[in-house]
Amino acid sequence: MLIHIFNCILYNENNKPIHFYLSTSIKPTHQEMKIGIIKEGKKTIDRRVPFTPENAREILERFEGAEVGFEPSEIRCFSDSDYLKQGISKLNKLSSCDLLFGIKEVPPSQLVEGKTYFFFSHTIKKQPYNRELLRTVLAKNIRLVDYELLTDPSGQRIIAFGRYAGIVGAYNGLIAYGERYKLYRLKPAHQCLDIIEMISELKKITLPPIKIVLTGRGRVSRGCVETLRHTGIRQVSPQEYLSNTFSEPVFTQLESRNYIRRSDGKPLDVQAYYQDPAEHESSFGTYARTSDLLISGAYWNPKAPELFSRKDMLSDDFRIRVVADITCDIQGSIPCTLRSTTIEAPVFDYDPESNREAPAYSADRHITVMAVDNLPCELPRDASRDFGRDLIDLVLPSLLGPEQQQLIERATIAANGKLTKRYSYLQDFVDGKE
Repeated sequence: MLIHIFNCILYNENNKPIHFYLSTSIKPTHQEMKIGIIKEGKKTIDRRVPFTPENAREILERFEGAEVGFEPSEIRCFSDSDYLKQGISKLNKLSSCDLLFGIKEVPPSQLVEGKTYFFFSHTIKKQPYNRELLRTVLAKNIRLVDYELLTDPSGQRIIAFGRYAGIVGAYNGLIAYGERYKLYRLKPAHQCLDIIEMISELKKITLPPIKIVLTGRGRVSRGCVETLRHTGIRQVSPQEYLSNTFSEPVFTQLESRNYIRRSDGKPLDVQAYYQDPAEHESSFGTYARTSDLLISGAYWNPKAPELFSRKDMLSDDFRIRVVADITCDIQGSIPCTLRSTTIEAPVFDYDPESNREAPAYSADRHITVMAVDNLPCELPRDASRDFGRDLIDLVLPSLLGPEQQQLIERATIAANGKLTKRYSYLQDFVDGKE
């Protein structure tokens, strides 16, 4: 139904006009749009989906004029029949859709000319393995919207899988600790039907009075805290953690001010550190000397100092022997993270003496490292439900509803065969000059 808006004018005591608006409407008209859920084409199998069958059904009911179809797939965590049962039609050809939603990068050969795509493109940092993808996007006149770039006006991401990366990452860290010291065995998260079954596995955990240190305060770290609290492990403040001994396992959560200091000894300005990490150094050593398990969930700027060094790991008082590196920056903030690991083989040992990888759980002097780089894929059904929920509530209204926002524009890397102004810095990368 149409919205009628009337511009009305009154005059104040100084005879200056005052404008105000009256509107009459019952229900705003929604734009007709057909959404396609594409199958994942990347060789590394990802079973997540942008919209679950229930999400897709909700779109039909919530947005007048919207249609939803799915491309058949044998690898999704939800079957084709699950979508059909919700009244979602099978797509014969993607060219009939206006908007195409996936998860991982779409292989260049599978991109459909002239369409609008939503997926994680992994191109904005000039990743060389996706140069051809970006070239093809431009050549095929595709509008590319990257989930990672969907932000609010302050620059905060509004949609991500970070929570599930934290939930599973902390779980995997506890698995690794139990395996290393032969304390218990848990079913891997990817073998659990859902998060409920995974949480029930945590009841098997029996731990001595160890200390667990967690870095970060974002989505990832909050997911870690969820898992740790399900185990019943008590959380203590960083001050208590360093100064007290405990008769039970405990964990503490750190923010940057707890382990970063200025190199010149001046008081730390956290905002200044975030803007320019240079001239800062790590003070994490006090935690490394008192912790048994490190769960790394903090974002790391390549210009920032390492959390600790190889020299630190060679020291007799370096106590950490299991690291769950959820951030998985290769040779980044955690120097023992030599490579990423896989869901099927999630851990390896790091030998500080040789600075080389060794078989998992092979020596007491080694540090066991969990560095799976696609952790949300271990709970694909739950992660997809939350992701689809956020897409429906926070993103689709900008596309299918009456709301007019800059949300989509900020996240659009390319349109009309060109890079958008915000991402024009990628042109030399596209041209092969970088």
